[in-house]
Amino acid sequence: MGRGFERQARTFAALTLLSRVTGLGRDALLARAFGAGPLLDAFNFAFQVPNLFRRLFGEGALSASFLPVYARLDRDDPDAARRFAGLMLAMLSVFLSALTIVGELVLYWLVGSDPPSAFALRLVMIMLPYMPLVCLVALVGAMLQVHGRVGATAASPIILNLCIMAAAFVGSEWWESLGLGPAAGDRGHVERVAWSVMVAGLLQLAVHLWALRHHRVRAHLRLAQDRDHVRGVVLRTLPMLLGLGVFQLNTFVDSLVASWQTMVGPTILGVPFPLREGSLTFLSYAQRLYEFPLGVFGVATATAIFPALAREADRPEQFVETLRRGLRMSFYVAFPASVGLVIVREPLAAAVYRGGRFTAEDVSMVAYVLALYAPAVWAYALQQIGTRAFYALGDTWTPVKLSLWMVGLNFALNLALIWTPLKVGGLALSTATCATIQVIAMSRLLRRRTGPIMDRETVSGFGRTVMATAAMAAVTVLASLGLDSGAGWAWSVASLLVLAGVGAIAYVAASRLLRMPELGWTLRR
Repeated sequence: MGRGFERQARTFAALTLLSRVTGLGRDALLARAFGAGPLLDAFNFAFQVPNLFRRLFGEGALSASFLPVYARLDRDDPDAARRFAGLMLAMLSVFLSALTIVGELVLYWLVGSDPPSAFALRLVMIMLPYMPLVCLVALVGAMLQVHGRVGATAASPIILNLCIMAAAFVGSEWWESLGLGPAAGDRGHVERVAWSVMVAGLLQLAVHLWALRHHRVRAHLRLAQDRDHVRGVVLRTLPMLLGLGVFQLNTFVDSLVASWQTMVGPTILGVPFPLREGSLTFLSYAQRLYEFPLGVFGVATATAIFPALAREADRPEQFVETLRRGLRMSFYVAFPASVGLVIVREPLAAAVYRGGRFTAEDVSMVAYVLALYAPAVWAYALQQIGTRAFYALGDTWTPVKLSLWMVGLNFALNLALIWTPLKVGGLALSTATCATIQVIAMSRLLRRRTGPIMDRETVSGFGRTVMATAAMAAVTVLASLGLDSGAGWAWSVASLLVLAGVGAIAYVAASRLLRMPELGWTLRR
């Protein structure tokens, strides 16, 4: 049973790869259309608000609490599972709709006071209704995942990316050059992109409900029969919300720090603020680049392994076996990704973002921030699996307590490092440092619940991954020395393809020489 997650992980990874490619296309188009400045900072800041709630209620606490209950009910009593799912859909719809209305009223009052951030707040008003839509999408996606259907959830971001790309292209300079109409004003153009997010949310929900149609889930508000199940989900959700809420609030504060010039002004307490306009864009675009391999495989493996861990929570030996396998698979992909991103950061950033209003200096800033984020990609990936292991065991408080400590450390490091020569890079270094500390602490705490996780075979697997990565890095660095320097976009793309190809071949060859089973687990159909 535990090994069945590998097929779902590969399916999820393949579709996530496509979604990440379209995501990079989306960001590339936005970067070229608007450049690194206050407009794109305002959009990125506003877009984080509905995404914050998506992570809290959708892909975060609620889905993690709901999925194990639904999986057990579907195994033991499918009719009860359908009834419970319908009740959760209805309750979440009512709660989030009410929350959205309150949020819109507060935003309307804030915009009326005409602060420096008025434009960003208007963008938040436009995109806030996306919040209940995307949270419902995540909940329905959790139901589909239990039934072995991960396609709709993995493909959902593709819809969002295509909608944003279409809105960014319509009214752009390229649109005008093709004779399709006049170019839109910058602010009006950004607002049009914000409206496309709403359209994407409606389409995403329609696709998920269509995929769920065969499972006969009907929304209702009859609580009597499922009161205990709902109470259990709520009680598990609350501590997760506390931990995730503090963490997401910290992320939101990071964004505010990075966009202080745009949202507040050029000074803080009368002192010139150390970060320039566009810092949030540099931070966000560097995140997109390291999230590419993380989302394609790290999150995909964690998402696919969660139902298996939930089913095996009362079978310790199978649980630990599945957990070890998932950790080895994630580390096998994430660790070379950490090293590789540092090596190819310049051509990668240039290939994706350079052009239009996004200058060579802007590209260098993205590459610089990426170099400080990337070394911890492996930690971000293992953290995803460790957290889900705790949730599958019904332990929601341990990740919360650990997150609270890490949030405090991250916030302190942020405040200290932005005043050093690192500037915006200090925010990235703080995140990477805290992620590494957190995954080490999480493994020690998880061991108390499951017994030894890092057995001899697992340690050997990690060691061989490090050896194969070292071989890959050596070959890739040597190949980069043999490339002539260039400044054009085509040179960046060519260099990236050469280095990525050489690195991949070297890593696969080293894996075969070291007889690593992780290669087969990852590629086997």
